[in-house]
Amino acid sequence: MGKYGKWLGGGLGWALGGPIGGIIGFIVGSMYDSFSEYTVDTNFHQPRETLKGDFSVTLLVLSASVMKADGKALKSELDYIKTFFLRQISPEETHQRLLMLKEILKQNYSLYDVCLQVKQNMEHSLRLQLLHYLFGIAMADGQVSVNELNIIQQISSYLGINSKDFESIKAMFIKDSTSSYTILETSPDATDEEIKKAYRKMAVKYHPDKVSQMGEDVQKAAKEKFQKLNAAYETIKKQRGIN
Repeated sequence: MGKYGKWLGGGLGWALGGPIGGIIGFIVGSMYDSFSEYTVDTNFHQPRETLKGDFSVTLLVLSASVMKADGKALKSELDYIKTFFLRQISPEETHQRLLMLKEILKQNYSLYDVCLQVKQNMEHSLRLQLLHYLFGIAMADGQVSVNELNIIQQISSYLGINSKDFESIKAMFIKDSTSSYTILETSPDATDEEIKKAYRKMAVKYHPDKVSQMGEDVQKAAKEKFQKLNAAYETIKKQRGIN
């Protein structure tokens, strides 16, 4: 199975158990003749360190849910996913992931069960990064539809992400007059000192080092979110004349 098989066999870990395992197992069975050469841990109820392969597969499964929210997969969404992976891995590996996504889009699965498995096995900082990525897919065509927003909010709730964190990441993509404050999880009524305190708190929460164990690919994506946080803070500082 070449690089694809090695990625699946060596990287999925907990993802090969539970509902995500069922999705991937169907795909492997339909695309390849043999998967028996790999031994994997299917006891997904036991927490363990999340591997890079886990994160990639989770991206694909949740990406499919967002793409299907409007009843169709748009080219702009596929291009966003392709570009995301091309920044991190080879064209060949990216092609393999897109083939996998194509198969996932054909399947029906319990979004709640998938998210519960992710919540049980993935730390909070990575779940926040997943949410940011999903908003990026929805925004690929220039706007986030009501259906897309609803499914992302549902995913966020299932993943155990609180409403403030959801609204913070949402404000990075859907702008209004108070977006910069929402990103910092504060309000226009806050004092300058409260603004500074809110920024320091969010800088710790969103710092790319929080996902450093996932390697450069995920860390690069985390830097984009961190830059949006910094941009929001700079906007507020400029508006208020904060030094």
